[in-house]
Amino acid sequence: LRYVEIKRGRISMLAVLGHIVTAAGIRLPGAIDLSGTSFTDVPAGVAALSKVPASGLAQIFLFVGILELSVMKDITGGEFVGDFRN
Repeated sequence: LRYVEIKRGRISMLAVLGHIVTAAGIRLPGAIDLSGTSFTDVPAGVAALSKVPASGLAQIFLFVGILELSVMKDITGGEFVGDFRN
């Protein structure tokens, strides 16, 4: 199960980097939904969960689930534990 620990560590590092970037005020241009809510209107951190539409959160969880089940697989017999090359 060492590969799971390595994968979760990598995901955690990306999450921290994403929080640092959004806390610094760097946002994507444009709107996050069809009603015109812009990315700059969404706060950083956990407070963003109340601003992102429910369908957007569902898309995020679905996308991460697909990555988890089909793309980010440990290669059996890879060069090292946590070898996630596709």
